[in-house]
Amino acid sequence: MENFRNFHIDGAWVEPSVDDTLDVVNPATEEVIGAIAMGGQADVDAAVAAAKAAFDSFSQTDREERVALLERICDGYAARSAELAATVSAEMGAPMALAAQAQVPSGLAHFRTMLKILADFEFETDLGTSLLVREPVGVCAFITPWNWPLNQIACKVAPALAAGCTMVLKPSEVAPLNALIFTEILDEAGVPPGVFNLVNGAGPVVGAALASHPDVDMVSFTGSTRAGVEVARNAAPTVKRVAQELGGKSANIILDDADFGRAVSRGVFAVCNNTGQSCNAPTRMLVPHSRMDEAAEIAAAAAGKVVVGAPGAEGTTIGPAVSDVQFDRIQRLIERGIEEGARLATGGPGRPEGLERGYYVRPTVFSHVNNEMVVAREEIFGPVLVLIGYEDDDDAVRIANDTLYGLAGYVSAGDRERGRAVARRIRSGQVNLNGARPDFRVPFGGYKQSGNGREWGRHGLEEFLEVKAILGYHEGAK
Repeated sequence: MENFRNFHIDGAWVEPSVDDTLDVVNPATEEVIGAIAMGGQADVDAAVAAAKAAFDSFSQTDREERVALLERICDGYAARSAELAATVSAEMGAPMALAAQAQVPSGLAHFRTMLKILADFEFETDLGTSLLVREPVGVCAFITPWNWPLNQIACKVAPALAAGCTMVLKPSEVAPLNALIFTEILDEAGVPPGVFNLVNGAGPVVGAALASHPDVDMVSFTGSTRAGVEVARNAAPTVKRVAQELGGKSANIILDDADFGRAVSRGVFAVCNNTGQSCNAPTRMLVPHSRMDEAAEIAAAAAGKVVVGAPGAEGTTIGPAVSDVQFDRIQRLIERGIEEGARLATGGPGRPEGLERGYYVRPTVFSHVNNEMVVAREEIFGPVLVLIGYEDDDDAVRIANDTLYGLAGYVSAGDRERGRAVARRIRSGQVNLNGARPDFRVPFGGYKQSGNGREWGRHGLEEFLEVKAILGYHEGAK
């Protein structure tokens, strides 16, 4: 990739202001597969200036122009899907099936969903003699993660373009190569110069510079709660809008009338998907105390069917953790669970047998966990499930809500009305009932320390709009 050490600013690939690079490592082989430039304040200043200059004209484009632009982006994205999948697999370790069938399609789904929303979205509404106008918020800074890289880039960029905003993207430096291809797609689709800009770099440097920049009107961040706090602190002096999708420790309540074999197994596979590196993973499974042993046996059997292996190998279910840092964190927390007295139903520390190289993790299930243990409180971000017992529905809801987070929740029930009642009481931005499939039209975001604001669908578009009231716009009463 010829531009992998350059940034994209004001419609051109430009050299960085500082001579600093970072290796990109394939987590399956631990081998370097490339390097990216690491930017500084001057690169951020140039990108923000380009976005600010482009805003006046792009914000005035009409619906038809933006629809046509999004259509061209969809066409270009689809044409390069295979290349994107191979890149995501190489830089973050996703199995090729997951990369090709979920990681890459999720990004395209956000653009296609936004096209449908934009087609009839009401940007102006009459209210008596007044006119309410929804207009783009301005220059946006996007700081995105490595775990679902294209999903998180697209769910910000698509609505921002639809709204008429301009933007600067800082993708994760851990898995940045897919963002460079994405940038090429936007460039080839005819995104006007300055509307979309890309600067690579470290969070404490480029991310902090973007969040604090006086000419940035909004910062949208996805990542850990700890990093989100720093983003908010950096943004506070300029009173810019801050949208955050942060950590999670989602509860999965298995009610006693659910199909236990199906519900418990489904929960295990959901945790292990993407090597457990999903912020909304159902990592706390709540089961009746009286059925703890039964649930542990089912969960261990399900985890045994998860095939850990090379991303390109046939039959691989999950690949490696994304980095040595992530691998070490997962190992420490597995050891902590053992120290705390949780029962190890399957898995444990160390690599799976036969995988001596690469950041591979054993799918791990702890049973007889209480909600005060570290493994029940902290986001592990690996294929680690904890089973927690409860007395009745009220107790299950209490435990589910006893967390700093509130990103997602899960309920399995034989009686749908009972499941609905429990779902309504869970304090999280999404609740999945009986294994429902993802829906790109509905909002995604969290309560409490899982963030603020919403992404995806119509609510995602509204995040990038200001509301202006023009009083006296109409004569007489309506």
